[in-house]
Amino acid sequence: MAHFQYIALDAKGEQTTGSIEANSEAEAITQIRAQGFYPTQVVEQGKGTLSASPSGGKKSSSKARGKTKVKKSGGGKVKPKEMMIFTRQLATLIEAGLPLLKSLTVLSKQEENPALKNAISSISDSVSSGSTFSESLSQHPKLFNKLYVNMVRAGELGGVLEVVLDRLAEYMEKANKLKNKIVSAMMYPMIVMFITVAILVFLMVVVVPKFRTMFEGQNLEMPAISKAVFGFSDSMIATKLGIPMIVWIAIVVGILVVSFKAWVSTDKGRFSMDGFKLKMPLLGDLQRKSAISRFSRTLGTLVTSGVPILQALKITGDTSGNAVVSGAIDRVHDAVKEGESIVTPMQASHVFPPMVISMVDVGEETGKLPDMLLKIADVYDDEVDNSVDALTSVLEPIMIVFLALVVGTIVFAMFLPLMEMINSMDG
Repeated sequence: MAHFQYIALDAKGEQTTGSIEANSEAEAITQIRAQGFYPTQVVEQGKGTLSASPSGGKKSSSKARGKTKVKKSGGGKVKPKEMMIFTRQLATLIEAGLPLLKSLTVLSKQEENPALKNAISSISDSVSSGSTFSESLSQHPKLFNKLYVNMVRAGELGGVLEVVLDRLAEYMEKANKLKNKIVSAMMYPMIVMFITVAILVFLMVVVVPKFRTMFEGQNLEMPAISKAVFGFSDSMIATKLGIPMIVWIAIVVGILVVSFKAWVSTDKGRFSMDGFKLKMPLLGDLQRKSAISRFSRTLGTLVTSGVPILQALKITGDTSGNAVVSGAIDRVHDAVKEGESIVTPMQASHVFPPMVISMVDVGEETGKLPDMLLKIADVYDDEVDNSVDALTSVLEPIMIVFLALVVGTIVFAMFLPLMEMINSMDG
């Protein structure tokens, strides 16, 4: 038997070192994992040295190869569906017995998206030069986030890469499906509002001035609503400094939008906006359910794949998509690092519903936390489905009535003096 030295992380994410006897590196990794550790570096005694950084078993050797050029993935965008298909196909090829390098070469040849094709080709070159798959993926952070890289690293160390890739593909599929539901629920009112504004501008700039010209010279007592509409139309078509007022309004709106985006990009602004999203009428409940579903699925998938709980919580906080939820997860991470249970800081955050906290508590007590988290995600996916259906059924008549009121008010304001003019002509 050979002697192997290793660096590993325990369940709290703390680094530990040691040595072990085994027939091969794979057997050594299996023994280390059986002791409850997550190995990050395993080196046979006399054939290499351990690096102080726990970021991968071949970190020092990859630095020695640092002169290998990495192809840029290009400026094109890669859709989540394309990433999911790539991950699923890679898992299928590896499960069928194809080596990783050959699988990457096959997928690179058939990929149609130039950005993803270049990235796969670059990863293939990096792997062929001796880097691990996870190290190669980390060279493309815009395509492969921390969650993806860490799950692949866990799969490599555990010898279950194809299983982890399958989980990743399933996670990406469900996360994309959830995102599309939220977008579809929010797009409807936005489209109706855009149409309403467009119709309002057209009526005020084109139609109302023609009616105003028609009524000039007529001794008509204008109703108050007609005066308001005609006055608003006059202010929109009036010029200031040679520029129509409608253009000035568009400029002001543009400045406000840019300023708002700049404010939201700050930590304070993003936290305030994300907090408002969770408290919004109608949409707030949907946002909260989707955030909890994303948290549960991400954490459950990571822990199931062998990522230590502290590292999994850190990644989940970074990928939560909501600053308020991210802050709550960070507090859970800090509490668990101090040796506390996950449940206590979750209760103190006031972000997670009692049902979620109870299910996590049961999962911790029974040792089935990953399974329980994935069940929570499935439950809240169904909740999001129901909420989207209910929201659509409520918003649709509200938006139709709103559009009818805006257009109807303007039409009513124009036809009142027209009817009075017709009556005066009959008299």
